[in-house]
Amino acid sequence: MAVIPKKILARQNEITADFLKEIDKHLLDILEGRATEMFEIRDLAAQLFIHPTHLSNTIKLVTGKAPCFFFEEKIMVIAKSMLEENKLSIGQIATLLTFDPSNFTKFFKRFAGLTPKQYREQVLEEKFFLKTEAVTI
Repeated sequence: MAVIPKKILARQNEITADFLKEIDKHLLDILEGRATEMFEIRDLAAQLFIHPTHLSNTIKLVTGKAPCFFFEEKIMVIAKSMLEENKLSIGQIATLLTFDPSNFTKFFKRFAGLTPKQYREQVLEEKFFLKTEAVTI
C-alpha cells in the first residue's frame, strides 16, 4: 500500500471541512431566504473551486460516505427541528426547504421511517406524555 504524503492528506481534510462549512452556510441562506434553490454537489464544488468528481471522491475517501449523505443528514436535522417546534405547517416546511410537499414526505420517510406528519404527532405525543407524567408524580 502506498503512503500518502501529509500534504495531500491535509488538503483532503481541508476540502472536507470546507465542504461541510459550505453546506451549513447554504442551508442557513435557504432558511433565511437568501437562497431559494437547493445546491447540488456541482454547485458546492464550484464554491470550492474544484471539480465535482474530485469533491465527491475526496469526501468519500476522507469520511467513507458520499457527499449527499451529509447534505441530506443536515436537511433532516433541520426538518425534524422544525416539525418539533410545530410553528409551521408541513407544507410550509417543505417549501422553505425547497421541496414540493409530496417529495418532502417521500424524502423524510426514506430517512426517518415515518412521514413528517407521523413524526410530528409522535413528538407531540411524547411531549404531552412527559408533561402529564411530571404533573402526576
